[in-house]
Order: sequence, then structure tokens, then C-alpha cells
Amino acid sequence: MAKILWITGAGKGIGKAVALAYAAHGWSVAVSARTESDLAAVSKEALDAKLPGKIVGFPLDVIDHDAVKQTFKSIEADLGQIDQIIFNAGTHAPTPPTELSVQPFRTLMEVNYMGSVNGLDAVLPTLIDRKSGHVAIVASVAGYSGLPNAAAYGATKAALINMCESLKTQLDAFGVTISVINPGFVRTPLTDQNEFPMPFLMEPEDAAQAVFAGMEKGKFEISFPTPFVLILKFLRLLPYWLYFPLVKKMTKV
Repeated sequence: MAKILWITGAGKGIGKAVALAYAAHGWSVAVSARTESDLAAVSKEALDAKLPGKIVGFPLDVIDHDAVKQTFKSIEADLGQIDQIIFNAGTHAPTPPTELSVQPFRTLMEVNYMGSVNGLDAVLPTLIDRKSGHVAIVASVAGYSGLPNAAAYGATKAALINMCESLKTQLDAFGVTISVINPGFVRTPLTDQNEFPMPFLMEPEDAAQAVFAGMEKGKFEISFPTPFVLILKFLRLLPYWLYFPLVKKMTKV
């Protein structure tokens, strides 16, 4: 019997690539996003490619708490018990200090952070009761430390990393695995809007393979690309008198 994945934010970008990668490995994949036509296109792509696994769309806005709970129940009723869950839905808005306002902070926290919290609230009681299951949260290497123009985005990703770290030990005791996925720059419709150089830019298909491999190994942190991850992790260890000049030089702000 095929294993089952549920992934949110699966209409485009990394989420779409991950859904197709899992289907290529024979998994049944429940894909969620707000735009039904995007979900239909992902399902059709899997069919056209004759992938061994199937992709089924379940439209969802992750900021709707009740809808997230109902979608989880609907997927299990239609496809069976979910083995892995990836809460990937998220968005980005640059927040330079000259244009700082409340709204992008509120929107990104609601979508990126509370969208994942809504997901955890929907699935954890069931996974804990079963004493099994693997749930992953997509954060970002931008959550490692503060970067220019990412005051809102980076804060949401830092919150997600901290939340996963906090939950891990106790979930281990219940037999539930939690992972945090920290991508660097991946070519997606969101990053296509960036007007600055993106070091170590990855293709979504390569990112999806990294996610699949990391989930299969049960890793806590799944991060990529390795050179960029190592650079940013090194930077966060530096004293601020070194950190800020290096970040300024690297980002050319």
C-alpha cells in the first residue's frame, strides 16, 4: 500500500516540486494550496509523466484554522492514514526600514507562522494518540540571523525554527518525528521577484530531492545548499562587530 504525504503550499515552487518527487517514488500525495487550478495542474503533470504515485488536490487557505482541521480529516477519509506531513505554505514581502509598516509583519506572521501552527494544532493530537507520524515545517536559512530587508520574513522563519526545536524532545517521547526544513535560495515565483544576486541558487527539483532524502532519514534539520548553510551558520556565531560589516559587504546594502 502506498505511503501518504500531505503538503501545503503545493501549487507552485518548492511545494509543487516536492509533491512530484514523492509521487515519482510511488507515494500518494495530498496537495493543498489556495488556488484550485494550480492543484489541478500539479495532478495533471503527475498523470502526464505517468508517475507511479498519484496527486490529489485539497484546496485550503492555511490561515483558516477550522478549514485546516477539516482538510486533515478529509484527506485521511479519502486517502487513508497520513505518514508524512509538510507544512510548506508561506509568502514573502521585503521590509526595508524606509517603507516599514505593520501590515507585512502581520500578514507574514499570519501565513508563515500561524499557518504552520494551525497545521500542528490539526494533526498533533492524532499523531500523539497514534504514537507515530512525521511532520515537517518549512522555515528558511533566513531564520538563522537578521538579514537586510527581511525583518518580517526572517522573524517568522526564526520563530518556526525555535518552535520546532522546542517541540522536538517532547514529541520524540510520543513517537512523533518533527523536522524543520531550511532552504536557501530556490528558483520559484517568489524568488523570481528578487532584484539582487542570489548565491547558490538551486532549482526546485534539486531542493525537492534534498527534502525527500532528509525526510526519509528522519533528520531534524533538512537544510540546503550546504555551502550557503555553512556560511550563514558561521556568520551567526560571530560577534556583532564582525557580523554586521560582513553582512553589509555580502548583501551590498
